Amino acid sequence: MIYTVTLNPSIDYIVRLDEVKVGSVNRMDSDDKFAGGKGINVSRVLKRLDIDSKATGFIGGFTGKFITDILASEGIAGDFVQVAEDTRINVKIKADAETEINGAGPTISPAELDGLKKILAALTAADTVVFAGSSPKNLGNAIYKELIELTRQTGAQVVCDFEGQTLIDSLAFEPVLVKPNNHELGDIFGVTLTELPDIEKYARQLLEQGAQQVIISMAGDGALLVTKEASYFAQPIKGQVKNSVGAGDSMVAGFTGKLVQTGDVLEAFKWGVACGTATTFSDDLATAAYIKEIYEKVEVEKL
Repeated sequence: MIYTVTLNPSIDYIVRLDEVKVGSVNRMDSDDKFAGGKGINVSRVLKRLDIDSKATGFIGGFTGKFITDILASEGIAGDFVQVAEDTRINVKIKADAETEINGAGPTISPAELDGLKKILAALTAADTVVFAGSSPKNLGNAIYKELIELTRQTGAQVVCDFEGQTLIDSLAFEPVLVKPNNHELGDIFGVTLTELPDIEKYARQLLEQGAQQVIISMAGDGALLVTKEASYFAQPIKGQVKNSVGAGDSMVAGFTGKLVQTGDVLEAFKWGVACGTATTFSDDLATAAYIKEIYEKVEVEKL
């Protein structure tokens, strides 16, 4: 089974209007509410690929119920730890300029944290766990080291979608996949990365530090998969960019789901590229039909 861990999920409240006038009453043209959080996005895209997963993490209050109701309506299993405080709301204003106001999230008690640890401790070597996104403020991202180590002790594999020090710390646990973009990769090593040979060189350093596979996403410039055996470049696919939110999560879902399903790293990469690209060209997470349409356009070459 694939598990997705979202420590600080959210309702993503999307508000659309022509412009924001500070200090005045603003009336929106339209709005949407989505179940948000990187791990939750992974579960939702996996479902579009007909791959089962179980979503876990912390959930609370009426906002948390909105999220679990959405997941249930999409046929996604959940095993969340109920917490005393409400799940956060993130407001994303799409106007003449995009503005985000992200909630801090609930405070997690020691007993609530222990509840999640019990879920992870019950996993087996047949499981793969996707850890992604930020942690509630009172826990801090350092908590991931403890949770990932606990998970690996069961024999389960892990996928880690983090930035910066959190990503570096995860490498000690030999994740199946890490997926920084080229800017995040450059920040890790204190360099600016724009050329493919340099990006490949530094991606290989992540392999040397423990990662089993590395995908470097490069927005409109394609994507790079680096394995111990070879490197592969996926050509960029042309289309109208509508949505950057969830594109990386979609790529993680496509790669992880198909790797668990087929064991074929290259095929998993193609599906990862298809899922990420399809979401980029969609208003929300991409539909199953659109992912399959984009998959037919994916071109990968061995470097």
